[in-house]
Amino acid sequence: MSLLDVRQLNVRFATPDGTVAAVNDLSFALNPGESLGIVGESGSGKSQTAFALMGLLAKNGTASGMVDYGGVNLLALDEAELNRRRGVEITMIYQDPMTSLNPYLTIGEQLMEVLRFHKHMDKSAAFAESLRMLDAVKIAESTRRMSMYPHEFSGGMRQRVVIAMALLCRPKLLIADEPTTALDVTVQAQILQLLQDLRRDFQTAIIMITHDLGVVAGICDRVLVMYAGRMMEEGAAQDIFAQPSHPYTRGLLQAVPCLDASHGEQYLATIPGNPPNVLALPPGCPFAPRCVERFDACLRPAPLQRFAVDRQRACHRTTTELGVVA
Repeated sequence: MSLLDVRQLNVRFATPDGTVAAVNDLSFALNPGESLGIVGESGSGKSQTAFALMGLLAKNGTASGMVDYGGVNLLALDEAELNRRRGVEITMIYQDPMTSLNPYLTIGEQLMEVLRFHKHMDKSAAFAESLRMLDAVKIAESTRRMSMYPHEFSGGMRQRVVIAMALLCRPKLLIADEPTTALDVTVQAQILQLLQDLRRDFQTAIIMITHDLGVVAGICDRVLVMYAGRMMEEGAAQDIFAQPSHPYTRGLLQAVPCLDASHGEQYLATIPGNPPNVLALPPGCPFAPRCVERFDACLRPAPLQRFAVDRQRACHRTTTELGVVA
């Protein structure tokens, strides 16, 4: 049974210029302990999907559809009920840890506050559990660190603290929104390994939102590719990387720099054009204006179609034309 079942999720924002269609008819499921990567360029709707799941959309945003979590539609819950679930059953890690940490409170005070509010622990028990979690995310000298402030930590250490804070209540679902973007490559690798270890130890399901396909390859079981708020392709990570079935996915993969010297000098591949204006999406496939494989049928919407076990895509081209073995 799925831990999370998202069906026909739509996110809209009312602006002075019109209605922004940020997410359009998005559906996916997530099993306990599974890791799903949601990828795409900036503006593709990745983060707004996460904010809709958490009930954290901006005031001018609305979400519709169904987000079934344990038999409960999260979109139908009031703020009080959402607050009881956020931080306990569902937690989120943000791109910049400084937006999640209070600069005026020590790390220990902020960790303990989570446990005292959600788990009703006394101060002594909350302190001991906070130390254990700092040890779990591999922060050395955890006792001394408890009395330090966020500015005294490096970027990588602050992100570890945020991860510890997110996992204090042993959530069933962790949403990570670009958690490694601001970190150098070495620290990024350490954070990804940490997430893998914690997923194994706590059986926490993870939604990893990123534009970095290297991150996806390192941690995700499945991949969902988004463009202009819509799903372009979805399937097992190994299948997506071995045989991308949508021209947009192929473009993303080709744009990853290649360090193999045997290829000689190469220009870095790019996807031509720019993402569409979400205030006025083009008719048909939203990627058509930038697609080098477009043809007349692309002026019509391409419905999602399953073409293999656990694989689906929205493209008028046949898998044979795209060189994909179904």
